[in-house]
Amino acid sequence: MRTNFNRLCATLFMMMLVTASTAIVAQSSEESAVRSVVQQVFSQLQKHDYGSLYDSLPSATRTRMTKPRFISALQRAQDRYVLDRIDIGKVRVSGNLAVVDTELVGRITQPFATEGKIVVQQYLVREDGQWRVATGDNGTIQRFLKSNPSFARKFPIRQPRIYMKQGDKWVEFKGVR
Repeated sequence: MRTNFNRLCATLFMMMLVTASTAIVAQSSEESAVRSVVQQVFSQLQKHDYGSLYDSLPSATRTRMTKPRFISALQRAQDRYVLDRIDIGKVRVSGNLAVVDTELVGRITQPFATEGKIVVQQYLVREDGQWRVATGDNGTIQRFLKSNPSFARKFPIRQPRIYMKQGDKWVEFKGVR
């Protein structure tokens, strides 16, 4: 009798381990997929591949802005900055929502030359099985956060912070008041 109980406990323990490790692998896979999309979008920005970038936006964003208008807006701004790199930090995924801490580092070329960086959360939504970057589209982000209040409480929208290099230090740019 005692042997059967021990076997049952060992079997239950093994099942719990397998279930927990499967969940960890699935979460890790989701985080990798999100990280990959953020890196891909950054590469598209660097290469000025705005058509492909448009295609990676959520459908709600594409409905509100035509592809030619989107491309034109980014082309007008492309001479003002050069993106050098992205540092992708913590990735958090919950269902069809993800948030990623990032730092975009580059150089401002107009109206004056300086190094700069933007510390920003990238929000992504999953549509039709694909992750789409919703950063900058607060309407879409708010709708998804409203439909997932526990995620919204854990990861509220933080405003981007902009820094400029002065000497060898990063100084936060507060804007003109």
